[in-house]
Amino acid sequence: RGSNIVTRKISRSVAKIHLGQLESFSLGNLDSKRDWGHAKDYVEAMWLMLQQEEPEDFVIATGEVHSVREFVEKAFKHVGKTVVWEGKDENEVGRCQETGVVHVKVDPKYFRPTEV
Repeated sequence: RGSNIVTRKISRSVAKIHLGQLESFSLGNLDSKRDWGHAKDYVEAMWLMLQQEEPEDFVIATGEVHSVREFVEKAFKHVGKTVVWEGKDENEVGRCQETGVVHVKVDPKYFRPTEV
């Protein structure tokens, strides 16, 4: 995925922070909800669609949504850091509980015009 896709942006940024190559990064709406699944499951679903006798429209989803905020928390937890959220709306930041350093900032330029 491209580095501008939120999942990739978070994972790359957290890795760089862990390696000491980056101090912080900015995101849009932390409360946006996404249906994230595993690529293997989506590929299997696509293969199953191709096995149908008649073409149809299908929706592939896990049926479970998680916020961008949750994804950030899990990514930092993976490298042994806990994010504590402070502030509100565009003034909200994610601070490392262990070091006190702000690693996540909210920037309205990353908000989607119409959130799904």
